[in-house]
Amino acid sequence: MTSGAAEKQAPASSPASGMPDPAGGRLSVDELVEQMTLEEKLAQLVGVWVNASSDGDSVAPLQNEMAGETRSWEDVIASGLGQITRMYGTVPLEPLDGARRLAAAQEQIMAASRFGIPAQVHEECLAGLAAWKATAFPVPLAWGATFNPALVRRMAGLIGGQMKALGVHQGLAPVLDVVRDLRWGRVEETIGEDPHLVGTVASAYVSGLEGAGIVATLKHFVGYSASRAGRNHAPVSMGPRELADVMLPPFEMALKHGGARSVMHAYTDIDGVPAAANRALLTSLLRDEWGFAGTVVADYFGVAFLDVTHGVAADSGEAAALALTAGVDVELPTVNCYGRPLLERVRSGAVPESLVDTALRRVLRQKQEAGLLSPGFDPSPPVLAMGSIDLDPAANRELAREIATQSLVLLTNRKHDGGPSLPLPAAALTSLGVVGPLAQDPFAMLGCYSFDAHVGASHPDVPMGISVPTVAAVAAHRYGSVRSAATGTCEAITEEQIAEACEIAASVDTCVIMVGDNAGLFGRGTSGEGNDAADLRLPGDQHRMLERVLAAAEDAGTRAVVVVLSGRPYAQGDFVGRAAAIVQGFFPGEEGAEALWDVLSGVANPSGKLPVSVPRTSGGQPGTYLHSRLAGPSGVSALDPSPLFSFGHGLSYTTFEFSNHEASTSTMSTSGTVDVAVSVANTGTVDGAEVVQLYLEDPVGEVVRPVRELIGYARVELAAGASARVEFTVHADRTSFTGLDLKRVVTPGLVKLHVSTSSTADIHTHEVTLHGERRVVGFEREMLTPVTVTRL
Repeated sequence: MTSGAAEKQAPASSPASGMPDPAGGRLSVDELVEQMTLEEKLAQLVGVWVNASSDGDSVAPLQNEMAGETRSWEDVIASGLGQITRMYGTVPLEPLDGARRLAAAQEQIMAASRFGIPAQVHEECLAGLAAWKATAFPVPLAWGATFNPALVRRMAGLIGGQMKALGVHQGLAPVLDVVRDLRWGRVEETIGEDPHLVGTVASAYVSGLEGAGIVATLKHFVGYSASRAGRNHAPVSMGPRELADVMLPPFEMALKHGGARSVMHAYTDIDGVPAAANRALLTSLLRDEWGFAGTVVADYFGVAFLDVTHGVAADSGEAAALALTAGVDVELPTVNCYGRPLLERVRSGAVPESLVDTALRRVLRQKQEAGLLSPGFDPSPPVLAMGSIDLDPAANRELAREIATQSLVLLTNRKHDGGPSLPLPAAALTSLGVVGPLAQDPFAMLGCYSFDAHVGASHPDVPMGISVPTVAAVAAHRYGSVRSAATGTCEAITEEQIAEACEIAASVDTCVIMVGDNAGLFGRGTSGEGNDAADLRLPGDQHRMLERVLAAAEDAGTRAVVVVLSGRPYAQGDFVGRAAAIVQGFFPGEEGAEALWDVLSGVANPSGKLPVSVPRTSGGQPGTYLHSRLAGPSGVSALDPSPLFSFGHGLSYTTFEFSNHEASTSTMSTSGTVDVAVSVANTGTVDGAEVVQLYLEDPVGEVVRPVRELIGYARVELAAGASARVEFTVHADRTSFTGLDLKRVVTPGLVKLHVSTSSTADIHTHEVTLHGERRVVGFEREMLTPVTVTRL
């Protein structure tokens, strides 16, 4: 209990220097826990969302409706502080000004605390560091489309290095939610609809960020993306088997193979239990079963929501008690429930102080890992010694362009004038039109967690901090005279604007029609957090505009190329047969327009693959390709839910042939392995990349199994005429699932291993029979499928 906590005496020592131990260093974590008062302990378990500007003012707590924090900065930090929330990502702030404000804030925090402990600083970094003037990389859904974890790891390393230079310690990324309903507004923040793709790409991001010394925060734990009707913060109807087999594996992989040191709980509730109050999830599973030793942080205001939106707590104090008991160590973004409400609960004996101590140890150990408990800690971010920093250097832009290029998916490429429509021949580039609501809009490239879309939109008088060329501007720069029309917005297009677009389409040889989304927050836009869709029809008047422009192009014999830049896939069944070609991109970042024209013109060969299925119609599809037989087409329903374009689909300007299919065995034990190999050759005239995909089918399971699931893939870059051998090593653990007894098991019986180029395009199938006993596996199981690519 709390007896005597408030009466602990402050030892005589310099506040700024911290508590000396006999060896001349700071106290150990256990000694700090022993000597801290209750107020000092709780101060380490909260963040404060600060407001900083470049006009010379110091930082101050950000006033907001949810937290209601009205104390002065001096009062807030009087007992120390656990975290500073988004010093750089709250308002447009020059990086050096932000660093100076951060240094001053850290000095004040250290001076105010008798232990001299600085705050841990966190920022958003979902599509690049969310700070003014920082590179806007492609969104995570675009990462998934590359099927290239190594590229994502490089990006995360660059982002982490910049954060380190700015004095930031923790990044709130990546998102490991597996897409279940494409109407959900935050689909753009996810990596895709398949657990293996999400887990491998996210693990690469985590390892890159952690390798730079930044604490990666996995979010949102867990089930957030499976909300009813795709609505944000909505309840989740999901059984324990789906949770274990679809939602949890990416988190397991990112902890085991990525080395993430923090986890953020989800906003949602599953079967009536909010994640923030779910001890079975945050403690029994995450810590006791998986062995996680890092910190669990609250999604912003998630602790308060136990009272405000979930209704499982009567007040802030009860909300704090529930969250702390469940295993939430740090309340973010600012002090609310873990402040005075929790203090009063502990003082009254309603909450054991031992729970506070447990969370405190985790927080302090993480600070210790970051060097924040070292006697020689320098509160000044390294950038101040450097004197300057470019948050959008050429190397970042080059990598952003590479990721964007690899993420663009060529969905269709019909014949035009005797050959494929794309790449555009030189003659087609001399008579060019670019129309549509995204033709002249730089925000067509940016996801909702890019700084300019997330924060900059609230500061219209402040210019964008980075250069984001538009599709029309890049075309004009490269090819000279280009006829272009903005054609309204994603949400509203007038008859006059449609008529102008039709006139342009009828007057040029090639017309590129730009449709899709604008990202924003909570109703400001058509994609992003809180921007959930009623159906999967293109937003606003775009469908009507597209039909009219395609008709005008058909009448004039114009090559009409449709480009969809969006945060989710939209139904394309009504126009797929009328467009000369269709390219799908997912908010490709600041270099997205350059990458797009590289692909359209043939400078780059498209190699992206769909991380999410593209629906045929605006309703009726199963949520993802991971569906059971009953969820697919059948003779007992007139509705065919098959997608228009399947998960993993993507065309190229070259051709690939597969041969020499081999499997090392047709039988193996329930603890054995099988090698599956195939040769792939680029038989075309241009260099290209193919993604060889390996799917598992379990025809007869003890529970209902998905029709198939991805268990391995390899992105293979091949020059024209070159070939390679691809070999997957499949452990029996990769066939595991949650059985009747809710244990993850490997069972004997027949499985099929499909070598494919998409979830519906099999090249060859190997049948393997597992023999032996039903075997229970857990967190220690083999989660990856090693792959070897050998050039021939």
